[in-house]
Amino acid sequence: MSGPVASVLMRKVATLFSWQRLLVAALGIVVTAGLLSLIWRSELSALFVRVATAALCALLVFGVFEFWPERLPSWAKRWALQVIAVALVIPIVNAAFYVAATEPGAPPFWFANEDLVEFVLLTLLELVLAPWIALIALVRQKEVLVQTQALQFALERSRLERSALDARLRLLQAQVEPHFLFNTLANVRALVDVGSPKAAHVLDRLIAYLRAAVPRLQQPMTTVEHELELVRAYLDVMQLRMPDRLHFAMNAEPETLSLQCPPTTVLTMVENAVRHGIDPSEEGGRIDIAVALVAGRVCAAVTDTGVGLGASPRSGTGTGLIALRERLQLSFGNSAELRIAAHAPHGVVAQAWFPAA
Repeated sequence: MSGPVASVLMRKVATLFSWQRLLVAALGIVVTAGLLSLIWRSELSALFVRVATAALCALLVFGVFEFWPERLPSWAKRWALQVIAVALVIPIVNAAFYVAATEPGAPPFWFANEDLVEFVLLTLLELVLAPWIALIALVRQKEVLVQTQALQFALERSRLERSALDARLRLLQAQVEPHFLFNTLANVRALVDVGSPKAAHVLDRLIAYLRAAVPRLQQPMTTVEHELELVRAYLDVMQLRMPDRLHFAMNAEPETLSLQCPPTTVLTMVENAVRHGIDPSEEGGRIDIAVALVAGRVCAAVTDTGVGLGASPRSGTGTGLIALRERLQLSFGNSAELRIAAHAPHGVVAQAWFPAA
């Protein structure tokens, strides 16, 4: 017998003689034998053996017709076939017992009044109890099947939802990467156009930065420490482009460095501050990056002293910030948020809040 066939057969046997079904059969045996013992004239041991045999045979046919035949006509119902099989096997088993117990030469049991009465009482009581027990078992089996299917559907739905979220997150990540790269390359081109001697140096720093940054951009999660390393590399590049107009400082609490962070979270806010805050300002400005642990959540704040909200399109609806807000929601749900506010006397404060993990 091949492995798969034997495995299927073993599962069917295990279902057929599961402890739940054996327990129900045992209860039926005890109830039937207990009721008949009040009027039974023969030995009680013989009564118990007959009731137990009939119950086990009923259990057997109930299980057999649960799997066989594999297909039924459209008008036939499997549960009806199982109940009818249980009702038919009981009188057959009882009759076989009485025929086997009849001594040679003696008249058949249906001609012996006492044996006939015992047979009728035993069969009637078993026929009253067994089909009802079978129906109860079927109802319970259907309930378990429905619960199992509902759980499987819920698990499958959860898996598909998670797959959809992951795909959406990867799509947003793919949107962020060119957004950042194109902006940075545009800055390098501006230096080349004006013939700045710094262009080659900036390009070298940019290549070194991209060599380290691009592999991390594809990761679903990074750490705060790695994120800040990328931010520092980016600001080093930007500072080479405008050394007298851009100043920055970074401060992160030590316990936050090993915590997980969606890639480019802080970088997106910093790039937004440079592009829409510091760059448009004639005198430039300062960017302060701070990462702290507040009430079980990470707060990554980027504060700039640029032109402010009124003079730049940074109300939180820019492409980079929209993508960042959605990525935070997909990664952490409602426990994450992106806040944008004005900074006195001028500038903007952007804060990304997400769970510490």
